[in-house]
This record gives sequence, C-alpha cells and structure tokens, in this order.
Amino acid sequence: MRTVRIVLLTMIAAGGTASLLAGQVSRPSDVPPVPAASEVAAPVVEAEAAIVKSDWKTAEAKLSPYLIAHPADGRALFDAGYVADAQDRLDDAAGFYRRAVEANTKSFEAHLSLGLLLARQGKATEARSELLAATALDPGDAGPALKARTWRALAQIDAATDAAQASAELLEALKLTPETPADTLLAAQLAEAAGQPDKAEAAFRRLLAQDPKSAPAQAGLAHLLIAQKKYPEAETMLRTALAQAPDDPALTAQLASVLAAQDNAEAVPLLEKLHAQHPKDAPVTRMLADLRAQAGDYASSDKLYLELLSADPENADLLVAHGQNLTHQLKYAEAVAAFSKAGQLVPGNGDAWSGLAFAAFKTNQPNLTLHALTMRSKVLPEVPSTYFLWATAYDTLHDKENSIAYYHHFLDAANGKFPDQEWQARQRLLLLEKKPAR
Repeated sequence: MRTVRIVLLTMIAAGGTASLLAGQVSRPSDVPPVPAASEVAAPVVEAEAAIVKSDWKTAEAKLSPYLIAHPADGRALFDAGYVADAQDRLDDAAGFYRRAVEANTKSFEAHLSLGLLLARQGKATEARSELLAATALDPGDAGPALKARTWRALAQIDAATDAAQASAELLEALKLTPETPADTLLAAQLAEAAGQPDKAEAAFRRLLAQDPKSAPAQAGLAHLLIAQKKYPEAETMLRTALAQAPDDPALTAQLASVLAAQDNAEAVPLLEKLHAQHPKDAPVTRMLADLRAQAGDYASSDKLYLELLSADPENADLLVAHGQNLTHQLKYAEAVAAFSKAGQLVPGNGDAWSGLAFAAFKTNQPNLTLHALTMRSKVLPEVPSTYFLWATAYDTLHDKENSIAYYHHFLDAANGKFPDQEWQARQRLLLLEKKPAR
C-alpha cells in the first residue's frame, strides 16, 4: 500500500506546474493521494492501485460504496475528488475535496488540490486561501517538490494583483527546488509589473539564452524594448523571432507597432495582412484603425472602429476615436453624439470632452461647448486651443467680460503659434474693449 503511494508521489513530483496566468493549472494527476492515516481500508487501497493505472471507473466503483459507509474518511474523500477531477467533473471534485478538508484540516494534498481546482475555475480568492493553508502543512513523502508547487501556484495567482507578494512567493518556491524556465519568465513579468525594467530585461535575456525560441520570452522582451522606445533593437529581435514563427499573430502585431513608431511604410500592409487572417481580433483591428487614421484615411479607419463598436458599444475610447474620425470628415453633428456618449460613460475621459467642445463649437452650440470645456478642465490643463474655444463661446453668448478675459489668456498662451486665430482674437478685443463714445 505504501509502495503505491510513493510511486505516485515520485511520478508526480517530477512534473511541471502549468501557468495560471494562461488559464491552466496542474491537473489532478499532478497531485497524487498522500497517506492520511496509518491504517487504510482495502477498498481504498484497491482504488488507489486503479488510480495509478488511470483506471477511473474501477477506482470509482471501489470508492462509492465505501464512502456511503464511511462518509468522513478524509483519504477516501480525497481519492474520490481526485478521480472526479481527472474526469473533468469539477463540481463533484470540489465537493469531495472540501469534504476531505473538513475531515482532515491538516491534509496538505486536499488543500492543494482544491486550491488548484478553484484556480482553474477562475475563483482566485478561494483558491488563494486553500493554497496558503497548504503552505503551512506537511506535504508528506513528496516533500519539497509539492510544497514548491504550492508556492508557485500562489505566485501565479498573485501576479495579476500584487507583484511584490508574488515575487516573495516565487522566492519561497526557489528555496525548495531549482529555478525552471517558467520561473524565469514569471520573474521577468513580475519585475516589469513592479517597474523594474532592468531586472525584467535581464530575466527575459536569461531565458532566451537557455531557449532562443521561447515565444513568451521574445514577446516579453519585445514589449519591454518597445516601452523603452528602443525600436531598432526591438525590430531586429522581432524579425528574428518571426523568421522562426512567421504566423505568430502576437509577434506580428508587435513588429507592426514598432514599424509604425518608426514611420515605416511596412506597418500598414503588415497589419492589413494580419487583420485579414484574424478579422475578429480586436487589438489587431484597433491597431490597423489607428494606423489608417494616422495616414489620413479617416473613412476607412472609421469602418473598423464601427466594427469594434458593434461588439463593444459602450467603450469610451472607441467612441472617442470614432468621434475624432467623424470630426476629420467634417461630420460634426455625429461627432457630438459620439463624444457626448463617451463623456457620459467615463466622465474622466479628457479626450471625450476636448472633442465635444470642438464639435459643439462647429455646430454653433456655445452652451454645450462651455459645458464640455468645464468638464475637460477637471482632468486636463488648459491649452491655447481651449482658451480660444472658451473665448469664442462666451463671445457668441455676448458675455463680454469672460470673452475678453479668455481672448487675453489665449494670446498669452499662443505666443505667435496660431497666427490666424491670434489675428481674430485681436480684432475681437479691439471691438470688445472699445470704450463707448461719450
């Protein structure tokens, strides 16, 4: 009986831990049953022998009647959860694991397996609680390997919300077992999240030195280089990576963004091809729409934004981009509607209020212009163009005092950079400040 357990533990301890960040965790075969008591009933021993052979039906046939008679046997409950987990009956497995924990609160394997299962179901908070409990328990014959696996799972969960905590947990794992490529990749991602680009870059390069074809490391390092505006280096690395994986959409998109940042004409056709291959990929569509707008092809760009908005109609950023395209096409009334909706959805979106102020001015709505400028001023500083809009809106409403004040603000800020508007402002001030004849 003990030999069966040790075979399982030895087999599993040699396995790797899948990435929780990729939506995966260790499967039940990675966390074998561990002895919970010195005396084990014959049906449980027979079930575990079947588990070793992945004979789930036989294991279940042995465990089901036994658990009816012995509903508080923690070891048998864990085995039943293990069998259900292996067959993707996740709710059944969670129920058995919970009962196993209740029967034996010091069961390392039950806490660990329940935690991994909950993580696989996207229940991060519950998963973290179970995994944290497991770290304080004795892992039994598997020793450091399964304890390290627990710390790694915690690090993966916490990576999304607390990089410092995740780094500490990864360090605990590395105290127990040697660093793996997955550890190096996670360390790089955590360093980047913590605002430590030098450490992140060193980790990515260390991983690439071990595995030059590591797509996650290539993409991660490229992202880091792009953020640091090291475009030539990023381009070289991405072209090398794409030579190995020419159809990789993430690497292609990164190369397109690098080329666009360098005003390279290759960017648009590269994204056009990628968009044709992945027409439902929202980030790719957004990048292509942005590039088309930058190239002055506002109508074509807007077709893509309308596609994106059909799937995500309350995305304020998409509405702002749509409104900007409409503005460039002189469709000011439609732009007013787009910017207004964006501002209502996200009152802190300064671009929405900037766009609305201008579109409202072009449609002769001075009160709406002033409202938009007021909302914008809460999140963004004034610039010459907004001073001019304030002045002209007040001027339209015959608010002499405010229009004079803002025309002066505009002239002070413009400082010769907007000659047409400055001439207009001076002409208006000559009239507004003219003293009436006595």
